[in-house]
Amino acid sequence: MAFPFAWQLIMSLSTNAEVTGVPPTLWPSSLQWVNYADALSKIPFFQQIWVTVQVAIVTNIAHVVFCTMAGYAFARMRFPGNRLIFGIFLAVLMIPGQVFILPVYQIIQGLQLLNTVAGIVLPGLISAFGTFMMRQFFRGLPVELEEAARLDGANSFQIFRRIMLPLAMPGISALVVLGILDSWNDLLWPLIVATGSNNMPISVGLATLQGDVSTDYVTMMAASFLAMAPILILFIFMQRRVIEGISFASK
Repeated sequence: MAFPFAWQLIMSLSTNAEVTGVPPTLWPSSLQWVNYADALSKIPFFQQIWVTVQVAIVTNIAHVVFCTMAGYAFARMRFPGNRLIFGIFLAVLMIPGQVFILPVYQIIQGLQLLNTVAGIVLPGLISAFGTFMMRQFFRGLPVELEEAARLDGANSFQIFRRIMLPLAMPGISALVVLGILDSWNDLLWPLIVATGSNNMPISVGLATLQGDVSTDYVTMMAASFLAMAPILILFIFMQRRVIEGISFASK
């Protein structure tokens, strides 16, 4: 499992001749640390990382707010059209996202949000998968807790905020980590919306390192390793919470 990361690190410290040679060089003759300096100079790396962080933060705050509230409503509240509306949410998961690109692009263009962080974030503020996951999580919590709170005079919002939301923290942790991974790796939509190098997330910035005729593989691997490091560290520290949240929600 660790081999792809190790191979990426080796490539980032090699020369293009060693990377593209046949047979490939398993270890560089000398470590090319200059590749990392080239990666930071060829693209506005830190600015693009900052754009990516903004996208991840705003998207995940929206996911926590909307997905937890919608998930709780679908799991516990009875209202007309509950099953129908939830079925529509699930149907969204079965439709490829590429189908919505043109109409969403026209909406973002009409709002004059092209080449902005808001234009990247806006279509992803609501997640059908996140709503489904939180619904399954809330359905696994004891109903007796809500019944006891209602006997004490609590309304639905108080039950959600004071009782169910703290109990749902493992599921919320999983939702946040999965959302960060998704927004950090998203390429297609930011590639269409963001055209200026200073307004691109790092995933699009890495794509610009690939040339039409030739590609500087070692610089691309160095930049990719730097971009991957923060999210890899986050996943390592939060891996247990992610597994616990997903396994609980799948019951």
